[in-house]
Amino acid sequence: MAVLLVLRVSLPKEGSRRCLRRLIDRNMQTSVPCRSAANKPRLEDNSVSQQPPDRRATSAAPALGATPKDLLHKRGTLKLYHYRPLAEELYRVPAVMVMATTNRGYIFDLAPGQSLVEFLLKQGYDVYLIDWSPPRADEKRLRLEDYTLEFIPDCVRQVAEDCGEDEVTILGYCMGGVLSVIYAALHPEGPLKNLVCFTTPIDWTRMGLFTRWAHRDFFDVDRLVDALGNVPSELIFTSFEMLRPATRSAGQIKLWENMWNDEFVKSHRMFERWSTDTLPLACEYFRQTIKELMWRNGLFENELTLGGRRANLGNIRAPVLHAVAEHDHIVPYDAAKPLVERVGSTDKQELVLKGGHVSVVAGGNAVKNSAVSQGRCLAPWSLA
Repeated sequence: MAVLLVLRVSLPKEGSRRCLRRLIDRNMQTSVPCRSAANKPRLEDNSVSQQPPDRRATSAAPALGATPKDLLHKRGTLKLYHYRPLAEELYRVPAVMVMATTNRGYIFDLAPGQSLVEFLLKQGYDVYLIDWSPPRADEKRLRLEDYTLEFIPDCVRQVAEDCGEDEVTILGYCMGGVLSVIYAALHPEGPLKNLVCFTTPIDWTRMGLFTRWAHRDFFDVDRLVDALGNVPSELIFTSFEMLRPATRSAGQIKLWENMWNDEFVKSHRMFERWSTDTLPLACEYFRQTIKELMWRNGLFENELTLGGRRANLGNIRAPVLHAVAEHDHIVPYDAAKPLVERVGSTDKQELVLKGGHVSVVAGGNAVKNSAVSQGRCLAPWSLA
């Protein structure tokens, strides 16, 4: 079958051997490090990989997450970054982005012109990022309480000390949005000025195939985490792949058909790199997510209790903006829809944007659609 698919690919007139060599060269390369910043101790190298390039490479791999940023705070699996401003004047309220715990935060800063971070900086926002590293073996006991009662509050304090403002706008993506919502519900009197979420699941009974695969009648989560400890990144990656098992093969065929198109190949490699750069999850955090969010649907039912406090969505009274994707195969619309309906805010809005789960925050679509809409809504909040 694979042979037949390859034979169907139309090669340009310059010859199949030369095109094949070009495709192999491009896909054998690794990322090239950014310029050294040794004289700036807080600035981390913004390139994703520090491995040397393959000698057979004919062009550098695209640099990901290249917008200059400083490492402000580090705590175990948590890293808090501050992006360097790109505008002369800044909005008063800083924006703290919270990445999903399954992937790397450079999806917000994919490439110049395709970066949500770059857009926000140019619009005058003071941007911070909560990013995650793989949890160590001794961090397997991390739970939802650690993320929502320790990590995020700690970062909010660090941001306040750094910028001198007491209030923050939090922007959470996917599971980062879930953690942000829980944080907001557990801290109704906290420093949250505005809450922005992207493709954030609230009703976990509507999570499609994930709901079926993790059904308590078939999925023994205790046996899994007790045997493995931290849940391997391969398991997380495969679960996403199984939602659309033909997508990767179709993508490879499309790459072959466009391998002489430099922009297409560059874009393909950027998204491919991020999608496969999946993180493992702390075993107790994973166990709790399955049992409390998926099985008991605790967030939707307002029954999730962490640290003796109940995460009631009605406690959230800050302005809320929720951007959802029209063709999201990971977080279906029915799973994300209840957020705006159930929060206690009077100033709340839902945006249904064209595209999929990732294109809401990454690539040209994020800049043209999601970022523009988001910028219009955030500006009045950030000035107050």
